[in-house]
Amino acid sequence: MNRSEEISEKLAVLRNTLQETDAAGIRLRGTDWFAWATAGGSNTVLLAAEAGVAEVLVTPTDAWVLTDEIEAQRLKDEELPEGSPYKLQVNPWAQGSERQAFVEEATQGGQVLSDKPSGVSTEAALPASLIQHRWVMLPSELERYRQVGRLASEAMTEVLTQAQPTWTEHQLAGAGAAAMWARGLHPALTLAAGDRRLPLYRHPLPSGETLGRQAMLVFCARGHGLIVSLTRFVFFDKLSESDRQRHRTIAEIEAVALDHSQVDTPLNAIYHALATAYEQHGFPNAIREHHQGGTAGYGAREVVATAETSDRLAAPVILAWNPSIPGAKIEDTFVLHPDNSLENLSFDPQFPHQEIAGRLRSIPLER
Repeated sequence: MNRSEEISEKLAVLRNTLQETDAAGIRLRGTDWFAWATAGGSNTVLLAAEAGVAEVLVTPTDAWVLTDEIEAQRLKDEELPEGSPYKLQVNPWAQGSERQAFVEEATQGGQVLSDKPSGVSTEAALPASLIQHRWVMLPSELERYRQVGRLASEAMTEVLTQAQPTWTEHQLAGAGAAAMWARGLHPALTLAAGDRRLPLYRHPLPSGETLGRQAMLVFCARGHGLIVSLTRFVFFDKLSESDRQRHRTIAEIEAVALDHSQVDTPLNAIYHALATAYEQHGFPNAIREHHQGGTAGYGAREVVATAETSDRLAAPVILAWNPSIPGAKIEDTFVLHPDNSLENLSFDPQFPHQEIAGRLRSIPLER
């Protein structure tokens, strides 16, 4: 399936939603939904923005990419595939009201479903059925995901094999972002912590402190709209026995989540299994000290597993669990296949690893 064929399949899904809801159109503004609807295209210019410089409008008979004169040619040349079913609707950049007028004309003033309703009385939120459909990957999406995972894991390995204990956390994070950009990936998130801050904070935004004895580096790398999450550690001297045990413990806790990740399993069942695993390993409060991950895809997490999350796993779906205890964390991005097998998208065989519960899992790099 090429990108144009994938887009056509997704347009069929969107039009089925229109038929089910009796709506006149679907308007997709977010960077995540734009990437989904265009089979990996990007409407991103400002990385920090949730919505981009173009949007998708679909009616029962037509489909457009709505944008302005600044972006139109680049989107046509670089973000939409040849033979794309989308038509470009271009408005002057200083006359944004023309876009809204076009949408109202195209939908004849009827109800428009949107991922980001604007507050206009005719706009309403997307139905749950469409949101859940996005979580299940097509074969062509999985092929792109494998590419992003390979590049992200190679970037991580490159950086940690070059890192020095005298680097600051800013330098480590900067090297990580540079390695992602060099491979065409957006650094959607880059966390870094050295020896002092690592056990203190679950989300260590990089600081100017030097790394010291050890460091943790966390990526959320975005490519083709798909996000791969992974966490790795480097030690600049030999691990102590307590270090080894701490990282072994978190891998064994993660194995519980992976073992329970099976088709039709509710996410809250995996959450409760993790809570039990933490207690059994002597960390009864850890389940409350950081979110544990969940399903992923066009978001770093599509659904975060909690005690109240009843969503059931389908297949093929993307999973990214990230259990942690003070000083240790483990994270990779997996595909859950229909036969309940798990494929690790972010595993780099060049990075140190060991077998845990029948799976190859990364361990700290010793320098």
